[in-house]
Amino acid sequence: MIMIKIFASVLLILVILMGLKQGMAMFSGNEAMLAMFGKFNFNRFWVKAIGLLTIVAAIMVLHPHTFVVGNILMASLILLILCLQLSIMDIRGAMIEVPFLLMNLSLIYFQYPTVKK
Repeated sequence: MIMIKIFASVLLILVILMGLKQGMAMFSGNEAMLAMFGKFNFNRFWVKAIGLLTIVAAIMVLHPHTFVVGNILMASLILLILCLQLSIMDIRGAMIEVPFLLMNLSLIYFQYPTVKK
């Protein structure tokens, strides 16, 4: 039981850090992000909007009361990117997104690590 809590805590930290990192890259208009979203005909405004949503979702994951909603929002954004990758037949790009989606879904399954059940 304690190992599951430790695993969930480490996973929680990873998800938050990666969400903030990717969200900031999108929000700041990183050239790699703009190039990736440019393939889907997203302009700079929509890349920033998705980046802001990613940052908000990462912050929501921090708090136990918004934990599930934040994870669902982040998983939805990852699923959006995965589907967009598949729409242009970029299988490799879509497969890169799968572990990140599974991380968020795993966190929902394990629940918030410090809350008593």
